[in-house]
Amino acid sequence: MIDAVYEDNHIIVVVKPPNILTQGDNTGDISMLDMVKAYVKEKYNKPGNVYIGMVHRLDRPVGGLLVFARTSKAAARLSEDIRKNNIKRIYTAVVHGKTKKEETLIHYLVKDSRTNMVKAYDTPVEGGKKAVLDYRLLEYRDGKSQVEVTLHTGRSHQIRVQLAAVNHPIYGDMRYGRGEKGNIALFCNRLAIVHPVKKEWMEFEASFPFFSF
Repeated sequence: MIDAVYEDNHIIVVVKPPNILTQGDNTGDISMLDMVKAYVKEKYNKPGNVYIGMVHRLDRPVGGLLVFARTSKAAARLSEDIRKNNIKRIYTAVVHGKTKKEETLIHYLVKDSRTNMVKAYDTPVEGGKKAVLDYRLLEYRDGKSQVEVTLHTGRSHQIRVQLAAVNHPIYGDMRYGRGEKGNIALFCNRLAIVHPVKKEWMEFEASFPFFSF
């Protein structure tokens, strides 16, 4: 059963659990896209194939809010809003070390398709995609900081790579972190969009699952 926080005829907003794919890949593992299609098909007794449009994604280890489109028109409008950065995505993370009170990070990211690893550069490089985020410190305790991160671009592995690049890798990040076991302490807990049909600004929130660190 999926955790749907909002749904209407045009969109559905869900909470993706950690370690679930957003969209299917060559592993064949079930994805949120599959689960949302099955949920809509069963709940609304839809015959045949169900259209669900994916407009943004979360890395497999990362949990949090995702919006899916229920029509192609909604998908096109939401995708355009994401391209124009008209969608607000705010994450909470626990990172190693004491961060600054607030900071804007700008890097140029290059992805190695063979290893699925991303590298951050401080200056423009060939093939690099500009990545921008803001973070602010919420709490510091026991050598770790809880931060709120606002994305301004949506690059692959962006938050994980950029924070690691400034020596604040995310706790539990097996790819870019320090090898702790358990779920990655990164969660998209706030999402704001312009409804693709109603044209109203809508905000959604989910609880950050790491209550203590």
